[in-house]
Amino acid sequence: MNVGEELVAAYLQHIKGCDFIQQNLYPPGVQGEIDVVGINLSKPSVYICEVAIHLVTGLQYVKNNQPNNVGKLVDKFSKDIEYGRQYFQHHEQHYMLWSPVVRRSKSEAAYSQERDLEELQAEIQRRYGVEIECVVNEDFQRRIEELREYARKRTEELKNPVLRLLQIEEALKKHLDKRAKGSL
Repeated sequence: MNVGEELVAAYLQHIKGCDFIQQNLYPPGVQGEIDVVGINLSKPSVYICEVAIHLVTGLQYVKNNQPNNVGKLVDKFSKDIEYGRQYFQHHEQHYMLWSPVVRRSKSEAAYSQERDLEELQAEIQRRYGVEIECVVNEDFQRRIEELREYARKRTEELKNPVLRLLQIEEALKKHLDKRAKGSL
């Protein structure tokens, strides 16, 4: 189980209202996988997501011992967009990159993860006319908080392991707060 992909799947299902979620989708005739795809039938819309959970280094893909975020992510999203256009031409298409840690560098730094995301977005916009939504840093945290709020309001057992953990944490917090106030 990839917890980052589970988190994105939970968000697409419970916050974005996707009816179908597929993790680790291998498009026919294409090398590589798409991390998470969510389909909302009522809109209709599709969410095609890449998930990069690099906690220690931040967003860091490497090729030949050199940072390669832009090259790697442009390749991934090019494949994703081609898949979306082939199979979901009648759906509103959303392309997302989820990464909790994207480091800020000084403007004169040779490598900058934030600048890499700007370059990714500009290149995908230039090639395909498509916007990549980057769910990073504070925005990533806000999405977790949306899921936490969703879990807090549910009493049924949530099947997604990430949501279940959030649900347990919220129930425990509520229980301990009551106990501390002497009402248990």
